[in-house]
Amino acid sequence: MTELLLKAFVKNSGDLSSSSVRASVGMLSGVVGIICNVMLFVMKILVGTAVGSVSITADAMNNLSDASSSIVTLIGFRLAKMPADEDHPYGHARYEYLSGLAVAAMIIVIGFELGKTSVEKIMNPASVELTVPAGIVLIGSVAMKIWLCVFNGSLGKRINSSALLATSADSRNDAVATSVVFLAGIVELIFHIQIDGIMGLLVALFILYSGVNLAKETISPLLGENASPELKELIINVMRTCPEVLGYHDLMVHDYGPGQRFASIHVEMDHKADPLYCHELIDALERNCLEEHNIHLVIHYDPVVTGDEELDRLRHIVSELLRAQDDRISIHDFRMVKGEKQTNLIFDIALPAELMPKKKEIKSKLDSCLAVIDDMTYYTVVEFDMIAFNHDIS
Repeated sequence: MTELLLKAFVKNSGDLSSSSVRASVGMLSGVVGIICNVMLFVMKILVGTAVGSVSITADAMNNLSDASSSIVTLIGFRLAKMPADEDHPYGHARYEYLSGLAVAAMIIVIGFELGKTSVEKIMNPASVELTVPAGIVLIGSVAMKIWLCVFNGSLGKRINSSALLATSADSRNDAVATSVVFLAGIVELIFHIQIDGIMGLLVALFILYSGVNLAKETISPLLGENASPELKELIINVMRTCPEVLGYHDLMVHDYGPGQRFASIHVEMDHKADPLYCHELIDALERNCLEEHNIHLVIHYDPVVTGDEELDRLRHIVSELLRAQDDRISIHDFRMVKGEKQTNLIFDIALPAELMPKKKEIKSKLDSCLAVIDDMTYYTVVEFDMIAFNHDIS
């Protein structure tokens, strides 16, 4: 069914790298979601009203919120495909994240309101009759939500969309919630125990939980979350294709929405290599990253001294002294400037986030240890970086 819908409504559906195809896939998901959820809402609100079930009515309102969410998703994907302009040179792809945030807010509000209604039903219970039509509607709803979960999950994986994957998870949660509502009707029918209000409250809490989690997932990239290990690995693998790259550090990725990722990185190359040759290699790496992974990468060239025994010895000593404090600490950009009375050691120290407040203590211990090595006076000139942005290529 997914393949049939894609071929019927998405032109050039195989070209998933195209922003227009991505937008079309997102809008297809939105339209299908609107149609399915409106159908479920109408059927459940009629049945819930007829049998006096607050849990079925709550589930119907959940479907209405899902339909509204699909509308927001549809608009979000449409706005996200707008090209870059003078005021937004990095494009508008973050609209996809904003639409997800709006959906989360709607889910939370509706969950809160349904929770209030369910508490009132608990305080003033009333009998609910699970009729055959109601049972058919609920079972059909579970089946449709499972299909929507698979459908959106498949589309989300195709275009690597967190918004569609979240929609898929929401459909899965809805299938569970509707199953709970059906169970409440069965329990009252067989055992004559009125748990409709309790089940309605559970559905409301489930909706609130899903809304809060969705909000976290959409807020995080807007706040500038760290790049995923998979995305970092893509960039690292491009660097590994070039034997002249001895190491890298200060990898930073800026996410302006799906398909709009910008990154910068420092690469280390032998100082004896021709700078023009190194420049050509760096240009090729930047092109490869854009063509293969659609990441706009800017590479800074760092020439490093190789083959100097004294420098290598001191770099090893400094590295071991720092690892003795914490084996996660690493160094890069190590340089040595000799003077008549002292030798300056200039380098960057990469620390885990939790060790950043201890920078002065770490440097002080290092200086104390270096003071008793050799007859030379060593003076360290240090910059501290987050270890998340640094790595050595082996």
